[in-house]
Amino acid sequence: MSAPETPQSAAYDSAFLKACRREPVPHTPVWFMRQAGRSLPEYRKVREGIPMLESCMRPELVTEITLQPVRRHNVDAAIYYSDIVVPLKAIGVDLDIRPGVGPVVENPIRTRADLAQLRDLTPEDVSYVTEAIGLLTRELGPTPLIGFAGAPFTLASYLVEGGPSRTYENAKAMMYGDPELWADLLDRLAEITAVFLKVQIEAGASAVQLFDSWAGALAPADYRRSVLPASAKVFEAVEGYGVPRIHFGVGCGELLKLMGEAGADVVGVDWRVPLDEAARRVGPGKALQGNLDPTVLFAPTEAVEAKTREVLDSAEGLEGHVFNLGHGVMPSTDPDALTRLVEYVHTHTTR
Repeated sequence: MSAPETPQSAAYDSAFLKACRREPVPHTPVWFMRQAGRSLPEYRKVREGIPMLESCMRPELVTEITLQPVRRHNVDAAIYYSDIVVPLKAIGVDLDIRPGVGPVVENPIRTRADLAQLRDLTPEDVSYVTEAIGLLTRELGPTPLIGFAGAPFTLASYLVEGGPSRTYENAKAMMYGDPELWADLLDRLAEITAVFLKVQIEAGASAVQLFDSWAGALAPADYRRSVLPASAKVFEAVEGYGVPRIHFGVGCGELLKLMGEAGADVVGVDWRVPLDEAARRVGPGKALQGNLDPTVLFAPTEAVEAKTREVLDSAEGLEGHVFNLGHGVMPSTDPDALTRLVEYVHTHTTR
């Protein structure tokens, strides 16, 4: 008797999952970080008047927004529409996403007593995630769905700073000045993040990406000592599911090897390091994801294609390559430029 069909098995032979597993692919798969969002007029229309965090808690709306770029761009994978602070909001942290600012935390974590804000996350806290992924995987069929979460360091940065920061002075002050409190904070965030990813995988996500958006603010020695253990804990917690695990950060050229060591199967690379050099830094046994500079999409089509060829040439001979931007789609990007880019990569990498 054959095993029952699952959302993951329906997508198992997709180009995206094959590339993540470093298997031969019919073409280089493409998806974009922030592909579901502000660059699409249809997104702005359905989000009109709905606050960001509320939109993440409406399963039908999440489903529609997640599917929009798949319909429009013919990308090889969908990424679940959410935000990295959703699990924190779900456990009662007093925060909001302010337009033009980002996540703002009412009571930043600065002392051991403040850790009480971070209770355990349960699947019931995010039942809307389970419902939305169920709806999505039925719609997507063989197209994989990527689940995602913010990495412990990036979540800690928001929680300690109270919002976005360019310098991370409060977070780094805690990391250097009270390493025990820092370690306990990241460990608790690792547990919350692991549950959030497990919920997504158990509901049907075929891969997961951990965004350590701000890890590039760290020196390698500080990352190894003060951040890597918590990220490794998250990846280890979901290892048994057998789905590819992707790790991405911005400005992390000096950390690529360490980010791979944390337990990722696929290491995301921003636009600052060519993929062949990134492969040398990461070492064997990992696929790579990236890495066209998002601002290239504002140039004429010929220039976009020339820069895309550079990325594809740099990826020649990699064990596995998923084409992506080196960061998220910028809000003012012409959606047609993204559609053309997908078609170009598919056409020029058909095996």
